[in-house]
Amino acid sequence: MRTAAVITSLVLLTSAPVLAQNWPHWRGPTMDGVSAETGVPTRWSKTTNIAWSLHMPDRSGATPIVWGDHVFLNVAEGGSLHLWDVNRLDGTVRWKRHLAGGDQVQRKANNASSSPVTDGRTVWVVTGNGILKAFDFTGRELWMRDIQKDYGRFGIQFGYGSSPLLYEGALYLQVLHGFFTDDPSYVLKINGADGKTVWRVERPTRARNESPDSYTTPALLKYGTSTEIVVTGGDVVTGHDPATGRELWRADGLNPGNDGNYRIVASPIVHGDMIYAPSRERPLLALKAGGRGDITRTHVLWRFMNGPDVPTPVTDGTYFYSINDRGIVYCLDAKTGHVVYGPVRLRSSTYSASPVLAEGRIYITDEDGVTSIFRAGRTFELVAENSLGEYTLSSPAIVAGQIFIRTDNALYAIGPRVSR
Repeated sequence: MRTAAVITSLVLLTSAPVLAQNWPHWRGPTMDGVSAETGVPTRWSKTTNIAWSLHMPDRSGATPIVWGDHVFLNVAEGGSLHLWDVNRLDGTVRWKRHLAGGDQVQRKANNASSSPVTDGRTVWVVTGNGILKAFDFTGRELWMRDIQKDYGRFGIQFGYGSSPLLYEGALYLQVLHGFFTDDPSYVLKINGADGKTVWRVERPTRARNESPDSYTTPALLKYGTSTEIVVTGGDVVTGHDPATGRELWRADGLNPGNDGNYRIVASPIVHGDMIYAPSRERPLLALKAGGRGDITRTHVLWRFMNGPDVPTPVTDGTYFYSINDRGIVYCLDAKTGHVVYGPVRLRSSTYSASPVLAEGRIYITDEDGVTSIFRAGRTFELVAENSLGEYTLSSPAIVAGQIFIRTDNALYAIGPRVSR
């Protein structure tokens, strides 16, 4: 197992050109929604610039995960949950594997809301009812876990929606809840090779009512010689030691009014030694890495009071782009938090997907299936609005010049594949 983990780490560290053509995590190859791809389409419709489309049986907020010619999808179908492997070349389904029964719709979410993750040999996926499974690329099941059976039922009001974070052959999962349970929140490290728990640490909070609930995905922070797992929810943002799970630092302030319904949906973002922690619009905190203990007073660099609720922001390290549920855009200086421009309103709609940044442009898809594209930089400039006309919760994935967008009706491969 140690050998496999080392090999996986070497592949991830030494194959940047390969990673640039894959989307292995819901926020892409660098886990922050930024793509290094070129030749990315800016114009399409349901009948133009579509390489192929594949019918989807139901909606999902899960992002398509792409590695080589494999597109992996967490799918609700006929009341059950499945992992699909789709051939990227033509949109045909290679295989479907049963994950769990008992799909449940809770407002926008269902039990297929979590995105899979892959290292190019294994694909892991978790369902909203706590089934975690690993498969190889032929569809052979390697192992399974029932997280609720092992550690108690999830007590999240609108269903479990966090995705796994993969780092050095291990999965990091958070279960931050409290609305329907008095059980403690916790973070898990699971060995990717055999599914065994490496550690489980409780994560205490003083949050009340719905505020302990978190739908976020952990982020990976690497600075200097340090590596930490960043988790947001329960009114705080925390950093954990990957080896032991020990909480290294904590910043309060995500719910300064002690509101009872301050659940958090937008995930933390890391860029360099900066950590960005959204809450329920206000405040969004920007923190400097390197602290220990209570860092609320020492490492919070700035606060922004017009952040997002559901869409996770994106940054290139110079500018920070925040888009809220109503399509209101702010561009901030990523280091100081000073407003560069905004508020600027995109087309009137509800926005649940997260923006991605590629080739100097921001791509954001609303729930009507319209992707607005605007230029990155100091001045807002709308490039295009492209409609698929179908209900959309999933964030785009960008791979080798193509955009993959999942609606409630279909998965679309947009644009021709670019050879590298």
